Amino acid sequence: MKKVVLFTMKECGFCQEFKKVLKENNIKFINRDIEKHKEEYDLFRNVKNDLVPAFMIVDVENPSSSELFAPDIDYKDFTTAINIINERVIV
Repeated sequence: MKKVVLFTMKECGFCQEFKKVLKENNIKFINRDIEKHKEEYDLFRNVKNDLVPAFMIVDVENPSSSELFAPDIDYKDFTTAINIINERVIV
């Protein structure tokens, strides 16, 4: 089983829009505010970048195979991000 973990900030308009798009596409996700989950997000930042909204696809049975996706590196728009998620997660 795979889960989507979304890293966001309250003040980020793009983050709020991305959550809306995920919901409209019936994609379940776990939201992680980067201020409340700083240590978790710092690990992500060390591998990718510090832009949000960023997300991970976590394989619950094999966490070491989890994938990280960051804006401007892995996707430029929400449509691309949704396609990435749909290709990797059974929703």
